[in-house]
Amino acid sequence: MEKLNKFFAYWFPILLYCLLIFIQSSHPSPEIGPDWPFKDKVLHFTAYALLGALFLRAFYTTRIKHHLKLIFALSVLFSALYGISDEIHQSFVPYRTADVMDALADILGSILGVYIFYKIKIGKNAKITKPGF
Repeated sequence: MEKLNKFFAYWFPILLYCLLIFIQSSHPSPEIGPDWPFKDKVLHFTAYALLGALFLRAFYTTRIKHHLKLIFALSVLFSALYGISDEIHQSFVPYRTADVMDALADILGSILGVYIFYKIKIGKNAKITKPGF
């Protein structure tokens, strides 16, 4: 039962958030609020910063939590790969296009989100060890 609670507390939010991104990406871009330069890139950056933080939060509950460099890398990798896959997905959606600069914003957002979550929530209390490959 503890594993199920851990899944719903830490991994289910990632699945739900990815589903929300997928659903939003499956429709034409909504025109919400005023338009300003680089609005699309800021939205991508912010969305994937949150996804990266969610991944780090979840990985920090696993057996590899003391391998901070590894969970940092995995969190960035998984959130960035999802961003890239979402751009590919958008290339098949009418009125949407894949954009390399959106993918770059996703990757950079992932990195910053993981870093900020690490600094705020994990920080100096963590012990860094080398990954056991």
